[in-house]
Amino acid sequence: MDEEYDVIVLGTGLTECILSGLLSVEGKKVLHMDRNDYYGGDSASLNLTQLYRKFRPDQSPPAELGRDRDYAIDLIPKFIIASGELTKILVHTDVTRYLEFKQIAGSFVYRDGKISKVPSTELEAVKSPLMGLFEKRRAKNFFSFLQGWRDEDPTTHQGIDLDKDTMKTIYEKFGLEPGTQDFIGHAMGLYLDDDYITKPAREAYDRIVLYTQSMARYGKSPYIYPLYGLGELPQSFARLSAIYGGTYMLDKPIDEIVLGPDGKFVGVRSGTETVKAKQVIGDPSYFGGAAGDNGKVRVVEEGKVVRAICILKHPIPGTEDADSCQIIIPQKQVGRRNDIYIANVSSTHNVAAKDIHIAIVSTIVETDRPEQELAPGLKLLGTIHDKFVSVTPLFTPTADGTADNVFITRSYDATSHFETVVEDVQDVWKRVIGSPLVLKKREMENVQE
Repeated sequence: MDEEYDVIVLGTGLTECILSGLLSVEGKKVLHMDRNDYYGGDSASLNLTQLYRKFRPDQSPPAELGRDRDYAIDLIPKFIIASGELTKILVHTDVTRYLEFKQIAGSFVYRDGKISKVPSTELEAVKSPLMGLFEKRRAKNFFSFLQGWRDEDPTTHQGIDLDKDTMKTIYEKFGLEPGTQDFIGHAMGLYLDDDYITKPAREAYDRIVLYTQSMARYGKSPYIYPLYGLGELPQSFARLSAIYGGTYMLDKPIDEIVLGPDGKFVGVRSGTETVKAKQVIGDPSYFGGAAGDNGKVRVVEEGKVVRAICILKHPIPGTEDADSCQIIIPQKQVGRRNDIYIANVSSTHNVAAKDIHIAIVSTIVETDRPEQELAPGLKLLGTIHDKFVSVTPLFTPTADGTADNVFITRSYDATSHFETVVEDVQDVWKRVIGSPLVLKKREMENVQE
């Protein structure tokens, strides 16, 4: 390990693997290390044995659940939004050649005690049980306004300035009811809370348009998902890195982040060996302690996410027997500050044995009884065969890394898709390289119905 590298990457989570792949393509000499003996870190997909080892070390998986190798259970439930930034990176890097994707069959929203499909076209909006007759007309006008908006044509603006006017102003202009605002902001804009309503509307406009464009691409929902689970994503970017000369070391304990006399990063120590590099990128778990770091606090906790991985022997009731879906429970519907998400996949996606569904319910923790906060979501699942609950801290770096060449990624948040992961990739890239990440646009092909 006496070679010197441009960048050492610690942890093989998706954020780190995308970065190591892109950096290798850029011609950087990359060493990628992980303390675990598997790829994916927090964003891995586990087989049954690994799942039980993680959550119930003293118990073996029951034989009735079928073969170990039929399972790839995600630790972090997220879907890929079809026209989003992660799709652009997958296509730009050609990582799609290692993966096959399948559509997620439906997107649902909880309202007044039951779930309904999120309308994504004017036609669906007209049929939707989420709105009464007059509200449908108002919603139709709102969607026509969004779809007709052209920045350069003031006649499409109807007196609205997206960069100054708030979303609240726009909702009021079209006379939309609170329940309609709920599903537009949370089920289409995919906001976790209501803070967006008082901010300039540009971002919400972009998010809603992204949702409708993604929906239009494949028809059933705006989401796609890799066969064999999300753990395939980091592994595919690791392959990309390896093709371009990246070196991988799994099962390698990281004992110390070594700094020089000037406080800048010089290398990483594992046991008695130290490997040198100009920069280090890593997930927060490698920088939590003050090991050999002069007690410097590098990450702070910004909250916690509670997730329940549930094994079901049936589709989720009320989803038209969908083989997969997303259900969003907007916070106001259940008296919370943050939404509750349900992500559901099944044997159709090669992540579970035949006729088994995996549903993951998650939210941001607001009380000292996190599991109880998931109750409204768990209640929608019908009979739960088994359940594995975790509470994970959300860490964010205290510094941008430019002063000491130590660049730390963020924890995976409670959102239901990968857009925030890509924002983090772009952010870290800009700090490490000094210029923005530029991607070419191509079309994506291998998506199954």
